[in-house]
Amino acid sequence: MQNLVVADLRLFTEGTPKDRNQFIETLGQAFHEIGFIIIQNHFIPPELQAALYEKVEAFFRLPEEVKARYIVPNTAGQRGYTPKDKEHARDRTVPDLKEFFHIGPEITDPDDPLYHRLPKNVWPTEVPGFKEVVSEAYQKFFQTGQILLRAIALYLDLEEDYFDRRIRNGPSLLRLLHYYPLPEGTPIPEGATRAAEHEDINLITLLIGASAEGLEVLTRQRTWLAPQVAPHEMVINVGDMLQRLTNNYLRSTTHRVVLPPPEKRHLPRFSVPFFLHPRPEVSLACLPSCITPSRPKAYPDITAEEFLEQRLRELGLKA
Repeated sequence: MQNLVVADLRLFTEGTPKDRNQFIETLGQAFHEIGFIIIQNHFIPPELQAALYEKVEAFFRLPEEVKARYIVPNTAGQRGYTPKDKEHARDRTVPDLKEFFHIGPEITDPDDPLYHRLPKNVWPTEVPGFKEVVSEAYQKFFQTGQILLRAIALYLDLEEDYFDRRIRNGPSLLRLLHYYPLPEGTPIPEGATRAAEHEDINLITLLIGASAEGLEVLTRQRTWLAPQVAPHEMVINVGDMLQRLTNNYLRSTTHRVVLPPPEKRHLPRFSVPFFLHPRPEVSLACLPSCITPSRPKAYPDITAEEFLEQRLRELGLKA
């Protein structure tokens, strides 16, 4: 495999019935075979992407003491700023070489129980326009993810809107991510890297416009693939929740972000993934249609909230 499969989202949103079926099959097979795909013509226009990265870089240039004002206690890092060297991959103890900022949904319906349950966002006032740009990007990421889940629902022979109500106001996260520079002579803990091998927790992850190379995906042949992604293409991958829901038919694939060669380690890497989550009460019980004699049920029933809590503890973000 030389690269991930590339598909045009407009085939699904604007195409003929044949186009839509082609996109559904391409997406589903990519998720089944490797769990990753590259998408063209998503809903984040180039000018919004550029504005988003401008705000991301401006925030992480702020002094450490200013960024620390946006640490939100008692949220396990699910809102606001998480400082350097706090998160580690599951089954590891060495922290990743990164810092990040999380934004969740802005729920406006007080009748939704999650209006009172989910933590509120915090917005850095030191970066003009931060809230406006990041909020717009959040909505565009969510819109793209919702459309992709509609295609996956059809691939799984579910109703097209199967996921719609299950993700509405769910705790999806937009992560503004900074892999900080490592000037020559900076001590690096043994085994540390930008993001150690891991799988994502959520249903699907959407990633656009990383500022430097480094992402690698583990193939079925147990080799590492470095995807070739154009600046305005979006990388999509299956998370553990979707893998669990489909009884391992759709694959949550191991991936990592490696350190660059020594001559490039003084350069930062910025990245903006969107982790699309279901509502906490949603069951992740394996879909009956994905349980067969050759693929017996692999997991006990669990809710999205229970699964997320378990993983946050494993990542060192929750006691």
